[in-house]
Amino acid sequence: MLGLQLVVFSLGAAVALAYLVLEYPRLRQQWRLYNRRSQLPPGPQTLKTGLEKPWLWFRELHQQYGDVVYLQMGPTPTIVLGSAQAAWDLLEKRGAIYSSRPRFIMGGELLSGGLRGLMAPYDGFWRRWRKLLHSGFMQRQSESYRPVQSLESKVLMHDLLTDPARFRTHLERYAASVIVTVTYGRRVLDVHNDVVVRMNAESMDRLTQVNIPGKFAVERYPALKYVPSIFAPWKAQVLEQRRKDIEMYTGLMNDVRQRMAAGVLPDCFAKHLLDEQANLGMSDLEIAYTAGSPFGAGVETSAGSLASFLLACVKFPDRFIPTAQAELDRVVGRDRLPTFADLPALDYVRAIVSETLRWRPVAVLGGTPHASTADDVYKGMFIPKGSTVIAPLWSIHLNEADFPEPHEFRPERFLGERDYPGNLGHSAFGWGRRICPGMHLGSASVAINIARILWAFDVKPALDKAGKPVDVDIFAYSNGFNSVPLPFKCSITPRSEKHAAVVKREYQGALGELQVYTAASNQIS
Repeated sequence: MLGLQLVVFSLGAAVALAYLVLEYPRLRQQWRLYNRRSQLPPGPQTLKTGLEKPWLWFRELHQQYGDVVYLQMGPTPTIVLGSAQAAWDLLEKRGAIYSSRPRFIMGGELLSGGLRGLMAPYDGFWRRWRKLLHSGFMQRQSESYRPVQSLESKVLMHDLLTDPARFRTHLERYAASVIVTVTYGRRVLDVHNDVVVRMNAESMDRLTQVNIPGKFAVERYPALKYVPSIFAPWKAQVLEQRRKDIEMYTGLMNDVRQRMAAGVLPDCFAKHLLDEQANLGMSDLEIAYTAGSPFGAGVETSAGSLASFLLACVKFPDRFIPTAQAELDRVVGRDRLPTFADLPALDYVRAIVSETLRWRPVAVLGGTPHASTADDVYKGMFIPKGSTVIAPLWSIHLNEADFPEPHEFRPERFLGERDYPGNLGHSAFGWGRRICPGMHLGSASVAINIARILWAFDVKPALDKAGKPVDVDIFAYSNGFNSVPLPFKCSITPRSEKHAAVVKREYQGALGELQVYTAASNQIS
């Protein structure tokens, strides 16, 4: 009997010791927070859970507590920033300690094997990933992709001319085709039937689902990561998706290698990666995932921003469209489409682009959260090491101090000098070392298409059966990390027969120049 008691006691002691070892970092963190609780930023005593649009609650918190709010979300201290200045001061100026990421066990480790640079901590792998993305999409390199963006934009204008009711599908096809062409040297002809686009959409949906804070216990108890899949259906599902992702990314890169060997591969980002692979010492799988980074992140953002622009046109048809069209007629004339070369002279159109990105940011939560790697003090408030830092753009871009009457669409905000940190006048692409590497490509897509839509078309509210304008809801947006307008109706008609003729002519010329990319699409789709 005594022997059995000793065995039970020993097992209990071992379990207790294991618990203390596993929980020691969290317990130590809680003790540190308790000792400095009076210095923490202000915040609510209780948390709201199960929110479909947490950014709405975050804005309420900022209106109540100020620009820096503290939340205790499980074991992790969370800092939510509500002004451009606070985000700039911490994420940009103090980027040395705010450029890492929280640990993403489901999305970053189990689903992605630590190969998604977007979620990687600030380490050697991330620096290699970032170097490749920067070299492939920095401003000068991005300008080399403008011919593709311009050609696909001409196709988009023709799609809007001939089938305006399906404008959301046309925007999505444009955005997907630009990203896939720039990355892999092949077009997307049909966004709903392209096998690669479908696989990518499935991958992004799964990634979004598993990155919901607090949804999975493994994020709080990391040891659950090692439970065999047969006993953990949640783990089996993400590992199956990981297998599909690897198949997709490696298949795309194998196709690039084959076309490269055959001498028929157009210049693209994947080719650049293969050229640099040996110098950086990255494996084939690392290269494949790196190539998939812009593909995964860039489609919804560009298409969503352009959809928000059209929503603004419908809601505020007389607010800015006449001024923009007068500027376009003066600078461009009526015999050709606007080009990238025209944009520097189109001050008001560029202001519309900036206001679009400000008014309804797609990355409504500010993108992937940052993480602090050292204790810090900001304006007398203690920010603990290991904090998750969120900078929701819904709070920042709707901050009345920077943007009075923030829900009004007013391009004039971006004309003339403004007191706003940075040189863009908005924060749509993030901050510091984690700023969106595809910002130049994305902003160029939004700009050229806004200019051409305004040049070619009159965008107005749709009419109901009685001939009355159909109102739209400027707050009807999707849930999730990326938020885009829910379906709405609008009227898109050519400004004149001459404008329509120009769109048709430019479209015919674009098809011929895109043929080199179209041939590769037909082989894969």
